[in-house]
Amino acid sequence: MTIAYRIADCDVPLGVECAWPVRAAPRHAVVARPASRRLLVIAAALALAASLWQFGQAGYIHAKARLAQVLIAQAWARTLAGEVAVKPWPWADTWPVARLAVPGRDVDLFVLAGADGRSIAFGPGHVFGTAAPGTAGNSVIGGHRDTHLRFLKDLGRGELLSVERPDGRRFDYRIADTQVVDKSNVAVLGQDGPDRLTLVTCWPFDALRAGGPQRYVVTALRADREPADRRAERR
Repeated sequence: MTIAYRIADCDVPLGVECAWPVRAAPRHAVVARPASRRLLVIAAALALAASLWQFGQAGYIHAKARLAQVLIAQAWARTLAGEVAVKPWPWADTWPVARLAVPGRDVDLFVLAGADGRSIAFGPGHVFGTAAPGTAGNSVIGGHRDTHLRFLKDLGRGELLSVERPDGRRFDYRIADTQVVDKSNVAVLGQDGPDRLTLVTCWPFDALRAGGPQRYVVTALRADREPADRRAERR
């Protein structure tokens, strides 16, 4: 959503050409001295450089996330072939443990072991101590709201998620609930109750800074009692 401000009798989006409108100077206006103009030019150049740096940082983060998924996909292929804890690159301290997809929404991601900052920089991460994706219990997966788990903001109750395990078996989960909780709320990690998938990211999605005090939680319950691929074979 673009927010408009009235500046110098112009309704314009903040940050475009009319944000600092040029108007004819009244006759009694004092003409700026050359030194003042130089200071204004320097200030504008610094502001532009800072903006470009911010955009560059954002672009680098997104590019890194996409490249990592390619390397992780190769590690996942080796995992499906029978290898265990396959590192996507030699110095990695994580490995893919599951594949997460949302049918019809062009979401297809590899879930990494561990949900610390080093892991979720490259993909959504499985929280150690919770059930493995596709097994009995509550499997908790965390990730960044501006990269891999940004799609959560578009999901609603009733939508299906698909999880593929290292043994190649796939399971369906149906979204039952979405909520915003405080980051200190550890109840979302609990293992009691039905088999489910819990996805967690920062909230709100449009916050200027990540890592605030709130978390967005999506809870999806097992939609089948057997692998989805086996159910399809019987049809």
